[in-house]
Amino acid sequence: MRILVTNDDGIDSDGLHQLARALVDLGDVTVVAPDSEYSGAGASLGAMHLIRPEVHDAHIDGVDRAWSVSGPPGLCVIYSRLGLFGDPFDLVVAGINPGMNVGRSVYHSGTVGAALTARNGKITGIAVSQAVTGWGIEGQGADEVLVNQRWSTAATVAHAVVAGVLASPPATPSVLNVNVPNLEMREIQGWRHTVTGSAPPRSLTTAGLVPKEGHAGTYRVEMDWGEAGDLPPETDGGAVMAGYVSLSWLNRLHEEPPPDGDPAADGLARLLG
Repeated sequence: MRILVTNDDGIDSDGLHQLARALVDLGDVTVVAPDSEYSGAGASLGAMHLIRPEVHDAHIDGVDRAWSVSGPPGLCVIYSRLGLFGDPFDLVVAGINPGMNVGRSVYHSGTVGAALTARNGKITGIAVSQAVTGWGIEGQGADEVLVNQRWSTAATVAHAVVAGVLASPPATPSVLNVNVPNLEMREIQGWRHTVTGSAPPRSLTTAGLVPKEGHAGTYRVEMDWGEAGDLPPETDGGAVMAGYVSLSWLNRLHEEPPPDGDPAADGLARLLG
């Protein structure tokens, strides 16, 4: 069983290393991860007409094969599917991301984007993220608070999830979004199947332009965040904030029936008849 491990935080991320080492007893693990930070990259492949991606040897203690790529995690998965790193992979696991990827952040997360890219290539993808205590913002945690990250908990959860999926693979390639509280294993309340929430754990409240001194016409963007809110327990973010591991199976995009009096169709009808 060949397992590709990737992330969006870069090849030097502690979460990536802990995840890869946790899975080595489940199969043939190869790490292929970005050479730098690509958080928020979603399922992007990069501006291919502007960059010339490179692949470099990398080293991770306890893992036999590791590579870094000068591009986002989606590109790492694409390269792997093309055979750059050996035989085809049976499973893609992305993480461990420092910060929940719940609610609206699933649209932007590079961790989830790697799993989505895997499914596009007919491989099941699992995204693994962990809350950051005291931060409460989707998708990413600030460096200064990551010293308190309980990576081993998320790695233990990931091992159990991956073992289960390998033992009984989905009938069709699927995407599983796993979010883990930042707690010791003994403090985890359990697990829940959840839906992707619509409200974030903490919302961006304001954004403003601040002139950059000595650079006319250039501005920094200063953002402020509101207080963390209470989320419904059936949602991914609500479950994690209540101390539960959240399992969300993400569906594919489906066509919706057009609304009554479709304004787009009306515009085309006037143009094209």
